[in-house]
Amino acid sequence: MRFNPSPEARRLAQSPHNLFIVGLFAFDLFMTPAVLAMKLGMVSLLIPLLFSGTLMAYINWRGKQDGVWFVQMHWRLAWTRCRILIIGYAVSAALILVAWLISQVSSDPHMASIMWTALTRIALMPTLIIVLVTSVMAFSAFSMAQKGELPDKLVAKFPQPETAQA
Repeated sequence: MRFNPSPEARRLAQSPHNLFIVGLFAFDLFMTPAVLAMKLGMVSLLIPLLFSGTLMAYINWRGKQDGVWFVQMHWRLAWTRCRILIIGYAVSAALILVAWLISQVSSDPHMASIMWTALTRIALMPTLIIVLVTSVMAFSAFSMAQKGELPDKLVAKFPQPETAQA
């Protein structure tokens, strides 16, 4: 749905999408492989997850604050992208748990190590795919903010107040 927000509102509506995209690239695409390359162990994957989780918590909190309706709807739209990313994290965590269980039942310690390494790399793929998908979605939402648009479903769920201006 197209609205006619002020140039300032359009600029502010781009902020949550910029923040989300920067978080994706910094924490998921750069920090996660760096942590793996440093061979600090799988527990070190909690570092980028913690940073990403903090950023997503901020986006959620910011989306619930009062402000210009059009801008707030874009914060909520960014939060929907965050929820999709959380699903990717959950799938990867479940697959890492399965990899750990499989490596624990191996009688040969070398084979357990090989299986653990191979399966954990595979387990990270759902998150990587979701990161790429949500980055495209966030770039699209950024463009929507520039054009003064919002998804119809979001407008139906959170209608514009009569007294508010976009």
